[in-house]
Amino acid sequence: MMKYIKSKKINIKDDSLAGITVSLAMIPEVVAFAFVAQISPIVALFGAFMIGIISAIFGGRPGLISGAAGAVAVIFVNMIQEGHAKGLLFDTPVENMGYFYLLAAVVLMGIIQVLAGVFKLGKLVRLIPHPVMMGFVNGLAVVIFIAQLGMFKENKKDIFGQNMRKTQSKELVYQVENNQVKDLASGTELFSIQGNSVINSQTNQEVFVKSDIQVFDAKTKKVVYNIEKDGFYSVKDSGVVKSTLQGTKLYTMIGLVLLTMLIIWLLPKLTTKVPAALTAILIVTFVSIIGGLESINVGDFIRDGGGAGLNGFDEISKKMNLAELWSHLPFNLDTLKFIAPYAFLAASVGLIETLMTMNLVDELTDSRGDGNKECVAQGAGNMLSGLFGGTGGCGMIGQTVINVNAGGRGRLSGVMMAVTLLIFILFADKYIEQVPIAALVGVMFMMVIDTFAWSSFRIMNKIPKSDAIVLIIVSAVTVIFDLAIAVFVGVIISALVFAWENAKKIRARKRFKEDGTKVYEIWGPLFFGSITAFNEKFDIKNDPANVEIDFVESRISDHSAIEAIFLLVEKYQAVGKKVTLKHLSEDCKVLLYKASPIFTDVIEEAIDDPRYHLAANPEKFPKPLSEYSF
Repeated sequence: MMKYIKSKKINIKDDSLAGITVSLAMIPEVVAFAFVAQISPIVALFGAFMIGIISAIFGGRPGLISGAAGAVAVIFVNMIQEGHAKGLLFDTPVENMGYFYLLAAVVLMGIIQVLAGVFKLGKLVRLIPHPVMMGFVNGLAVVIFIAQLGMFKENKKDIFGQNMRKTQSKELVYQVENNQVKDLASGTELFSIQGNSVINSQTNQEVFVKSDIQVFDAKTKKVVYNIEKDGFYSVKDSGVVKSTLQGTKLYTMIGLVLLTMLIIWLLPKLTTKVPAALTAILIVTFVSIIGGLESINVGDFIRDGGGAGLNGFDEISKKMNLAELWSHLPFNLDTLKFIAPYAFLAASVGLIETLMTMNLVDELTDSRGDGNKECVAQGAGNMLSGLFGGTGGCGMIGQTVINVNAGGRGRLSGVMMAVTLLIFILFADKYIEQVPIAALVGVMFMMVIDTFAWSSFRIMNKIPKSDAIVLIIVSAVTVIFDLAIAVFVGVIISALVFAWENAKKIRARKRFKEDGTKVYEIWGPLFFGSITAFNEKFDIKNDPANVEIDFVESRISDHSAIEAIFLLVEKYQAVGKKVTLKHLSEDCKVLLYKASPIFTDVIEEAIDDPRYHLAANPEKFPKPLSEYSF
């Protein structure tokens, strides 16, 4: 370790300060994603610590920051909700069962990612074209920017002072007539509405409380029904109702955000010895506390989101009791069937976002990471996180860019980020609570400005139209849907454009020998996309009795090309004409020999035959061609 430090491959000061800066920017984002997934903020923060430290130590890309990312959190939302419902149907009902299904899904997600690394699937990221990469970066920058706008809103409160829930009416449960709530089938009066109270007709006790169109359970204070003119309806919860900040809160928020951005922009012009982002956070926090400004801080954000509180040590210590933690989960085939689709999707999205972020860091630092090693590290981090009660995650482009811009280049920056998060969970929550959300939003805004590929506007008229279209589509799909769909769409479009362009490159130069033999010299790649153009080059009806097809300037790329050659030879022979094939690769000849014995007399052997292999032919030929018998 000392040799490593002395070799100056890492910068302890820069990496440490960058890691601390990133951890502060990580907290509100991770907590926000916890609210999206409807899990405790402590669960998400602990998951971010576990994934972050494992990937930092063992990953294939120093400087890449991993944590409980939103791209993964969104995938588990429906699973958690359905899991809660399944838990209540057990012989011994289990509350919050969705959380235990989440842990199992995160472990399975990690196993899938480890297998992806073991089978070297990380190298597939090389197939992602540069326009897709630029579209990904631009789209994600827009997504992060839009997410920060949500920080300029606050949660509305219901009549109990809780966060108001947005509910949508579903099925009719009870009928309402003249303030009487009746059973649908029998028409028996069950409850009566008196003002805002719903009274049980038999016990004469308040069981529900009505507010606007919502009906709350009087004991749990949760929304159970929507009330309309004709009755009570079951509800679908669509999240917390939010309203835009007004007055002093809004102006204070905007002022602190602008102050943070100004410091981050101005400080590097004065000195580069201290990280601008961390300095801006500390200064804005000091201004907010000393000035007694009415601003939302990290503590308010967590508490207002309905988190499980900040007594992290107690929660994490409970989760270390693995026997108790996993005792609620039924280990059977039904559980595997339930979690497997979510785990596979989360693993895929997580790896795509991680590998794309790794590529971005490669470009920013002019170095190269190991994708397969990163897959294994991400998987191991998710496995351990799920095992000990944390949520899943992946590489986070926003925090990674903040880290790199703050000088974080080595593994120490990721380790410091994770350790700082753990310290927050266990000991320093009261201090971190004081950091204004505005300071962190300002940091994220500057990160968006640095991340967005502004050069894409300048080069839009200089690159091929197909690349420009791919860039725009990937950016739009990233914003509208998600990263994984955008990358798949971009790669598919790029592949189709590549196939179409190469299909047009097939050529056939025609000439005649002295003996009257017509020679077709084929130029360009022959593959599934160029077969139609290839067939159009030949005039089978009017060609002479002897035809020679020379592939010396062509390349046979797939089995579709082999099939096209086979059918062409059959057509010539069907009209009684002799055709000779020259300069086919060894793979092509072997496949054609296997297809039909007629090729023994059709294919001409030459010492200068090409040596390339067919991608469509997985067979190995340990013997020279002359040793095969046909």
